[in-house]
Amino acid sequence: MTTQPMPSALPEQPEQPSRSLLEVRGLHVTYGSGASAVPAVRGVDLAVPAGGKLGVAGESGCGKSTLALALLRLLPASARVSGEILLDGEDVLTMRWGRLRAVRWAGASIVFQGAMHSLNAVHRIGEQIAEPLLVHGRSTTGAARNQAGALLEQVGLPASRAQAYPHELSGGQRQRVMIAMALACEPRLIVADEPTTALDVMIQAQILRLIEELVASQDIGLLMISHDLAVLADTCDRLAVMYAGRVVEEGPARDVYDAAHHPYGRALASAFPRIGDAASRRAPKGLPGDPPDPSALPGGCAFHPRCPVALEVCAHEDMVLRDTGSGRRVACVRAGTEAGA
Repeated sequence: MTTQPMPSALPEQPEQPSRSLLEVRGLHVTYGSGASAVPAVRGVDLAVPAGGKLGVAGESGCGKSTLALALLRLLPASARVSGEILLDGEDVLTMRWGRLRAVRWAGASIVFQGAMHSLNAVHRIGEQIAEPLLVHGRSTTGAARNQAGALLEQVGLPASRAQAYPHELSGGQRQRVMIAMALACEPRLIVADEPTTALDVMIQAQILRLIEELVASQDIGLLMISHDLAVLADTCDRLAVMYAGRVVEEGPARDVYDAAHHPYGRALASAFPRIGDAASRRAPKGLPGDPPDPSALPGGCAFHPRCPVALEVCAHEDMVLRDTGSGRRVACVRAGTEAGA
């Protein structure tokens, strides 16, 4: 009787890296064409894992809102977009219209700044929250009304407010309604574009806590945009700083806020007084001048005309993001040096 050899153990398969919920690769957005072309976003690479929270910061005009609109192809027809925007592995930029329509609200949704301008003044709140449920075939008319009330309660408003019109609500209440609408179809990603800019500090704190709790409890990915590094550092896991359409620094949110490696990140962080820091309260720092006009960007590093530590090379050589350790990327010739860190 012959003995069959025992089968050898199968080789251990290497662990596959987890795919990001959202991955932006080499994103470029340009308004217009030819000599009048205006580059608003220039080669942005970002990623948001499921349940992760990424903040994007920068002054007005740095490309933050254009980035947000590009994620779901909400840009005007004059915009030319290239690169990849992978949502759960699917490229939003190449989706057919029917698939894109299905992804909006259900796969990803956006909370815009200025809720009064985003809500329809002539429709009741409950009708507007129910609309995405009906459009996506997730509910009947009667059930959608009940779900609208439940969503309002989820964001801290009584279900009875579903009968109100937008003008009958306060600014904070309207922003809560926008969050309820964003959650209606149970998306995996929420993009929040300056969700607390028009609110007082007490209501702002409440809205931020609400967003954090919802993201944590429902394992939702969050990409939050703001000009305020302090808000993002307190809310997000990671932070990306944009300038002139590019990411100039990215890393753990608290690390970037407390000790940015890029001069622009340091300037943004120091522009806000810090509680307990008498020097920053009496004389908050900042930067002279304004961000460059996207249609007339300076040569070399776009930040060098305003940079307090610029070198001669900065005027001629454009800087690209490079790893500097500890999960950080910085686009600065001084990154990693004593002057840059």
